[in-house]
Amino acid sequence: MSGWADRTPEEREAARLERARKRAQRVGDWDPPADPPAPVSTASEDDQPYDDPVEEGSLDDPVEQGPFDHPLEDESFDDPVEEEPFIESPSGTRRVSGLPPAGARRGTRPPARSAPRRGGRTHAPHSLRGRIAAVVAIALGAAVIWFLVELFQPFHGSGHGEVTVTIPAHSGSSQVGDLLAKAGVISSSFFFELRATLAGERGDLRPGRYHLKLGMSYGDVLAILTKAPKPAKVTELTLIEGRTRRQIDQLMRSQGVHGSYLASTRHSRLLKPSAYGAPRDTTSLEGFLFPSTYQLREPVSISALVADQLQTFKQRFRGVDLRYAKSKHLSPYDVLIIASMVEAEAQTEHDRPLIASVIYNRLAAGMPLQIDATTRYATGNYARPLTVSELNSPSPYNTRVHKGLPPTPIDNPGLASIQAAAHPAATPYLYFVVKPCGNGEQAFTSSYRQFLKLAQQYQTARAKRGGSPAHC
Repeated sequence: MSGWADRTPEEREAARLERARKRAQRVGDWDPPADPPAPVSTASEDDQPYDDPVEEGSLDDPVEQGPFDHPLEDESFDDPVEEEPFIESPSGTRRVSGLPPAGARRGTRPPARSAPRRGGRTHAPHSLRGRIAAVVAIALGAAVIWFLVELFQPFHGSGHGEVTVTIPAHSGSSQVGDLLAKAGVISSSFFFELRATLAGERGDLRPGRYHLKLGMSYGDVLAILTKAPKPAKVTELTLIEGRTRRQIDQLMRSQGVHGSYLASTRHSRLLKPSAYGAPRDTTSLEGFLFPSTYQLREPVSISALVADQLQTFKQRFRGVDLRYAKSKHLSPYDVLIIASMVEAEAQTEHDRPLIASVIYNRLAAGMPLQIDATTRYATGNYARPLTVSELNSPSPYNTRVHKGLPPTPIDNPGLASIQAAAHPAATPYLYFVVKPCGNGEQAFTSSYRQFLKLAQQYQTARAKRGGSPAHC
């Protein structure tokens, strides 16, 4: 090989180092070694042969190579150094290629690679805060789902068994929820009230007696408690003024109403006659059974009718001014007795206070009242003329025989007669007689002689007409 044999060992070593430097620049790892020491020789320069001895190697054999040398025939000192292909070498557990990336210019240095982190992990783990946030989000989601399922109960059944619950009047949604939860109809009073609030039905819960199931859903219970009941069939019953207990009892029986009105009106926990001044041994509610028109559910209940009458009486009688009657030493019960006689005798509004004045005047004078209506009450004769024996009856209701007021009212008066009895007209009248053809009006007088004359006129007209001459 031309030129190589002419080099000295120092030149060959320098060429080898130059080749090694160039190769190191291509892989980015070059640390220039210190200058090699000069070879030590014991012979003089003239004594050294130019070429190596034959026994150490002939010129045709390759020169001993270092780790980066190539055979001599591949390059000469005068020619440029030929680049060798980069061979992969192991780096840890990976093989790192020394070849330049595709498209890179020869002789350029490849980009530096970042060293992998300890353990070979390239991504940071989740922080503790992120893990806590994820757990909290899952817990909140589960809580919301549970809350909605408990509130709306999409998988709830229709309930089982049967239980009766009574919802009192004026009960709030919280009270209703407590009653239902205590009875086992619902599972939670809180969720029931919340469901009623969301549905806008808190104020629509109706009182009453309900037959429900155990373990019902909130929606099913609300549908029942807020549904208006079917309108009950109602009967209107009109009781006119002046009817007695016995007459009303006959009316109830004639209409097929079950029960006894007479028995139901002997006494009641709703009203005590003694509270109005009646004797404690009073045996009936006559006078307190207020006449009016009542709407009663079918079938008609006598006890319900009596309750309505007594409640209505208390409301109406409460507004009557009794100061004048008290000034005459009359009790509220006395006023009620006077009112019953006014109701039985008066046929016009004009005559009510006048008849009341006659009663007041006769009581003040100590005269018997002599009112036929009291005798009719005692005998039950409301249609025929009173007989002599009936007029002379010893009954305490016979005011022709006994002075003062009868023991009890003789019928159930209306408010107009009660007001007339409490506020009589100021008159001197002691007598009154029905006017013939007066359409129910009475003729009043303070003279007994005049009274006899008026009475004769009435009897003549009656005989002529063959009956009562009040209406012509």
